[in-house]
Amino acid sequence: MASLFIQSLRRNMRLRGYSMRTEKAYLYWIRGYIYFHNKRHPKEMGAEEVRQFLDFLANERGVAVNTQKLALNALVFLYHKFLQVNLGDLGFRLATKQRSLPCVLTTLEVNRIIDQLEGRNRLIIQLLYGSGLRISECLRLRMQDINLSGLALTIRDGKGNKDRQTLVSAKLVADLQQFMSMAKALQVQDNSQGLGPSLPYAIDSKYPNAFRSPAWAFLFPSTSLCQHPITDKLCRHHLHQSVVRKCLKQAVSKAGITDKRVSCHTFRHSFATHLLQAGTDIRSVQELLGHNDLKTTQIYTHVLGEHYAGTISPLDRL
Repeated sequence: MASLFIQSLRRNMRLRGYSMRTEKAYLYWIRGYIYFHNKRHPKEMGAEEVRQFLDFLANERGVAVNTQKLALNALVFLYHKFLQVNLGDLGFRLATKQRSLPCVLTTLEVNRIIDQLEGRNRLIIQLLYGSGLRISECLRLRMQDINLSGLALTIRDGKGNKDRQTLVSAKLVADLQQFMSMAKALQVQDNSQGLGPSLPYAIDSKYPNAFRSPAWAFLFPSTSLCQHPITDKLCRHHLHQSVVRKCLKQAVSKAGITDKRVSCHTFRHSFATHLLQAGTDIRSVQELLGHNDLKTTQIYTHVLGEHYAGTISPLDRL
């Protein structure tokens, strides 16, 4: 059972519309901060204690730069927004992170991995690569987000709480139709027991019968029921990411790819890189990926080796 202080923090984050992932991450680091200082109440601490905790993370635990940033953001929320306390200048500078190029697969390697998969997991990886999705975006797809006639997918509440549209491969239409039918059949089965898919925000309060609408069914539903984290109602959520990651790890091993660290996100990187290689305009790739800044998309031009402008090594001109 969470303490009253943690419960208040959670309510405040939900009032501000923070995502469940952000809520979970912030609470993790705030708890870590409190335990680091022997369970002292944050009101009794301030800038000096925050500096000590961040210094511990950077020098003792050796966490990555992005992890340092996440911990700092959690503590800034705690003091500035929740406790209304101004920490002032912490005098703490995050370690600088050099630009790192993403791991990208060749088209042959993508084929080899997909060939080791079947059924649901095969379709998920094909969507990650064919539509440039993040794994969380793929698993959150609902019936209403899929437009097979227009070969388009609508991504709702993506990174930064943005909606966007992306393409879907014509090769996947038949498989998508099959899994949509299976998802709808499972929803009918759940509906017969008064249950349905987990719904966002207060949809179930505003529309009590929304859980019966096929539009809200997940394309990749979980195999078991669970309690909704907010309403505590029994419902069916989407498939957990760990299921896909486990199957992908086995597929990569069977495909004999040992010189690259392949994750679900690798297929999104490969999607962008292969589009640029094929001559797709970088602005179009930016829109499909949902990047705010073109600089984020430009990282893939460096992966190409030719930097997208057709530059070649002077040795090739000899």
